[in-house]
Amino acid sequence: MKKKLLCILGLASILVFSCRKNTYLKLWYNKPATKWVEALPVGNGRLGAMVFGDPSNEIIQLNENTVWAGQPNRNDNLEAKATLPDVRKLIFAGKYEQAQDVVNQKFITKTSHGMPYQTVGNLKLSFPGHDHFTNYYRELNIETAVASSRYDVDGVTYKREVFATFPDQVIVLRMTASKPGKITFTTSMHRHAPVDISTEGNDNLIMSGVTGDCDGVKGAVQFDAQVKIKTKGGAISASDSALTVINANEATLYISIASNFNNYHDISANASERANAYLQNVIKKEYTQVLCDHIADYQNYFNRVSIDLGETDAVNNPTDVRIDQFARGDDPQLVALCFQFGRYLLISSSRPGGQPANLQGIWNDQLYPPWDSKYTVNINTEMNYWPSEPTNLSDMNEPLIQMVHELSETGRQTANDMYGADGWALHHNTDIWRINGPIDGAFWGMWPMGGAWLCQHLFEKYEYNGDVEYLKSVYPAMKIAVEFYLDFLVEEPANKWLVVCPSVSPENAPSVHPGVSISAGTTMDNQLLFDLFTKTIKAAEILKTDTEFVIQIRNTLNRLPPMQVGQWGQLQEWMLDWDNPDDHHRHVSHLYGLFPSNQISPYRTPELFAAAKTSLIARGDESTGWSMGWKVNLWAHLLDGNHALKLITDQLTPSIQPNGKQKGGTYPNMFDAHPPFQIDGNFGFTAGVAEMLLQSNDGAVFVLPALPDAWKNGIIKGLRARGGFEIEALEWKNGEVSKLVIKSNLGGNCRIRSYSPLKVEVRATFVLAKGENSNPFYVAPHVKAPIISQKATILPVNLKDTFVYDIATKSGGKYVLIPE
Repeated sequence: MKKKLLCILGLASILVFSCRKNTYLKLWYNKPATKWVEALPVGNGRLGAMVFGDPSNEIIQLNENTVWAGQPNRNDNLEAKATLPDVRKLIFAGKYEQAQDVVNQKFITKTSHGMPYQTVGNLKLSFPGHDHFTNYYRELNIETAVASSRYDVDGVTYKREVFATFPDQVIVLRMTASKPGKITFTTSMHRHAPVDISTEGNDNLIMSGVTGDCDGVKGAVQFDAQVKIKTKGGAISASDSALTVINANEATLYISIASNFNNYHDISANASERANAYLQNVIKKEYTQVLCDHIADYQNYFNRVSIDLGETDAVNNPTDVRIDQFARGDDPQLVALCFQFGRYLLISSSRPGGQPANLQGIWNDQLYPPWDSKYTVNINTEMNYWPSEPTNLSDMNEPLIQMVHELSETGRQTANDMYGADGWALHHNTDIWRINGPIDGAFWGMWPMGGAWLCQHLFEKYEYNGDVEYLKSVYPAMKIAVEFYLDFLVEEPANKWLVVCPSVSPENAPSVHPGVSISAGTTMDNQLLFDLFTKTIKAAEILKTDTEFVIQIRNTLNRLPPMQVGQWGQLQEWMLDWDNPDDHHRHVSHLYGLFPSNQISPYRTPELFAAAKTSLIARGDESTGWSMGWKVNLWAHLLDGNHALKLITDQLTPSIQPNGKQKGGTYPNMFDAHPPFQIDGNFGFTAGVAEMLLQSNDGAVFVLPALPDAWKNGIIKGLRARGGFEIEALEWKNGEVSKLVIKSNLGGNCRIRSYSPLKVEVRATFVLAKGENSNPFYVAPHVKAPIISQKATILPVNLKDTFVYDIATKSGGKYVLIPE
């Protein structure tokens, strides 16, 4: 009883605080959703739901993150190994089209191109007499992770609340009315595929099914969705396939979903027993306790970071109106809301013990969605996790780390069977079954660099937490990835460099041979290998292991191609100077070295910095949603906050045009539009805002590196920097730091870079910085000098002066800096 009372009091204080203090941490609308991209998402990492908020015919679209088509399978093409030498000869002879034809025939999978992530189906609720309603309002409160709606019918106010609870592993829908005995509805379930729907007793609704077939792979994931209704007052009755509630005072639906999936090679669990176990556990608790536990769990993560960029009258408009007017108005709070919405989506779609967020996070209403809603690892999956470390959600990337472990297991066979190589290989796509072979066609799929990019996340997590035991656990996957490339690299004839061949610069082709992407030694491949090799060397040295292996890596590293500046001053995308200044392709793969990598720096590599800027300017701003999200980050690392804000403005424009056509931008529910919906754009946006305010990848903790003129005053709390530093508060006035509070979790030197002079508020060892940063987490990479075309004109690099300080910190210490 005492615990229940404390919960109720705590819940009341949370809700009161939410209404009073953070009024604008919500998406809200004055009409129900009529399209899926208007519905509001809730999720607990495993379960997802889209809530339409229709008073008369409510739809709750359901997902469970292991409901994928197919079953355990492999998709390697065993003909590749024998053909590899011939393809390389064609490429080095300049016969790219012929090489691409051979790759299509002998390398691309002949079996599975990956299985689709599938919807569970819809929970439908019909409310007789609710067609004519007034005073309608619906919202998604991202401080409490609760979607709600309210409206009036015949003098009665009806309210609904929906949330997905992680502690209790169910989705909850609660309905109340302002007068007793007024809640009457019928609920049923539906899926656009054969399922068994039944009732049990008078208050349980059950839908059972098996996922679909694809590419000749038989669907074998069994799933069970069970709904339990509890009411106060009224009566519940059941038909063969529906439940009806009549004249209740309130009603609560508990929705439990589970599958037979254990892991990528085992689907032997009992879906019905799993779903029922979750259901039986939750119905023992009072609704207030379930809600209280949900909010407490969610806020443990969400409340780590807060942001205030200012408010204008625009906050009084519905969210869809604000999106429509953003480019023409002044609404900095919408940027803050979208930043926090990205964090909300990551917490809701990626929890420890579950699957990583896929191309649509966890929300999908189709059986065969665009790109199968798989894991596209040539940018999209990685972008999903860019905000996880800097915005204090490190826990949420655990599913990604686990997936990399699993891919390193399945990828060993791919490396050996396809290329005769040791180590593990992954191409540009995977799914829940952890396939590793190339799919879709040579133009897109002949990119054997998936493992190299995913491994960056393994080491980045260590850069933030400094946990040597964690590093020890991920080092084998990094080492084995390196082993593959040590075997796969081949000497190109012109410069004797070691290059990846065959490969592509993701999804792009040079104009000199349009439609043919196959090449060797692309810039992104070289950058990825530079990072994989140098970080694996660091890890081995930290762990004091593999001395001979490190020597081998160093020798190979020295033979990788340098970055090159082409004839119009651009950073070359390919080994040859093929770039077209009129190429506006959505992928900017060769700029990986600027971000998320740190190989290109305004302070260490000015020629490359200028060349990257030239390339980005030529690529243009408006593009697909996720591409604009990447460009926000890139312009932040070009230290141009105004241009980064311009990309934010482009991204926060309506995707759906008056004529019904769609473009890259934002949907009414703030989902990012490629189009269609891809969640990586939301996560790229959140990461971009963080990178505008704080960077820690270039030798120092850089505060306000890319602050736009429009954000004159503001405050952000809770961001994290490499080396275990947490920014407890970063405040600025008139564009300059007014207060900086840093907590050191690991100790060591904290180097601060700022555009304005600072001093410590209390006594501490605080000096102007000299030389290299002594903190091992801030050792800058040493890249080769670029090869610069004699025709190139390098843009001048005009940088604002900065002040750089060193603070000797102790573990657990807190340090306050103020203007000098």
